[in-house]
Amino acid sequence: MSKTNQKRAGRLRRKAHIRKRVRGTAQRPRLSVFRSATHIYAQLVDDVAGSTLVSASTLQEGLRGDDSGNKGGAVRVGTAVAERALAAGFTEVVFDRNGFLFHGRVKALADAARAAGLKF
Repeated sequence: MSKTNQKRAGRLRRKAHIRKRVRGTAQRPRLSVFRSATHIYAQLVDDVAGSTLVSASTLQEGLRGDDSGNKGGAVRVGTAVAERALAAGFTEVVFDRNGFLFHGRVKALADAARAAGLKF
């Protein structure tokens, strides 16, 4: 197994352990974060209904920039997803780091969402 496949398998194993306990509801949705090498994505998910309620990513107009793959992009996405969540009437969320370490871009997104008014 290549090093890339080992890293991906480890992340998916960590993700499975996290998802056993973290579930989003209509009142308190799950804030799921995914980061790739070049972009970062965040969405609020209602696991009971199986639907995405709010989303934001560095691929969207207004959030795109030269720093889409670093902390600057993560801060923009965190702020945007929090503003959209508050506009949709959600104030509390459950944070799902999706198997990624709570460090760097994932932490920057979470801190920006908290600063914009989300509670988790």
